[in-house]
Amino acid sequence: MAFWKKQAAGDGWTSVIFGTDRIVVADVLRRADARPQVRACDSFAREGGELDALKRLKNAKRLAQNRCTTLLWHGQYQFLQVDAPDNAKDMPREELREAMRWRIKEMVDFPIETAGIDVIVIPPVGSHSPQLWVVVANREALQSRVHLFQDSKISLEAIDIPELAQRNIAALFEELNRGLAVVAFDSKGGRLTISYQGELYTVRYLDVSGPELAGAQAETQFERVLLDIQRTLDNFDRNYSAIPLSRLLVGPLPGGERFVEYLAENLSLPVSSANLAEVLDFEAAPGLADVSAQYENWRALGAALRD
Repeated sequence: MAFWKKQAAGDGWTSVIFGTDRIVVADVLRRADARPQVRACDSFAREGGELDALKRLKNAKRLAQNRCTTLLWHGQYQFLQVDAPDNAKDMPREELREAMRWRIKEMVDFPIETAGIDVIVIPPVGSHSPQLWVVVANREALQSRVHLFQDSKISLEAIDIPELAQRNIAALFEELNRGLAVVAFDSKGGRLTISYQGELYTVRYLDVSGPELAGAQAETQFERVLLDIQRTLDNFDRNYSAIPLSRLLVGPLPGGERFVEYLAENLSLPVSSANLAEVLDFEAAPGLADVSAQYENWRALGAALRD
């Protein structure tokens, strides 16, 4: 899925993720007979504007040769779940996009005529009616990213969103014929996703940051997050009772051991901490064995896991 995408040859993906004060660059190669290989993953302090930073990184990180992807920030897009048209499976993709454009026009706060739209079909399970994910972003936000890479003379192959980056990681941890819930946090907030057979079924944004769950007053936030997770799990069970969940996987969270223990004590679903070393080959980037490094690079690695 991508808002904006062009085809190019290449054997892996490089994600370029812009943070408040740093840029993270991750290079991942998927392999048919082994774990995906992280060929490089580095974080750079932003000095000057984004354009200057990209130009400096271009030669050092092979950005001119690799297929590049980037992520929109939370707040730059909306991620909506809607009922699929009865004839969705027979509609050409572009026609389905345009049909959804007018279906969601009252759900967005900018002119739908200028919006970038993409759709993801949610495979029906059991008796649940077919649905779609519709991703919509103001065209200005998309064009600014495209122009940024064009001005840097870096080929941008796709623009993606954090929910799908997390889905890419979740797919590596899934068990056969079982769904997986994943909750991960960064410096701005958290995301709870539920996937099954590599498809994304549920998303919930959590307005609590990683540092808030690991600081001195962390336990004041535990119950709040627990309630949000429990409500989401209950709602998923009502809507997708045919999908059994194996566990809740908590993304890397430095200092978050108490939080993981709290969830395990208060949820009926098994809870465990994610260790990306179980599903990714870090031989070329050994620093990623550290939980703090996995926390900082979670989104970048997920984005570079495009298939």
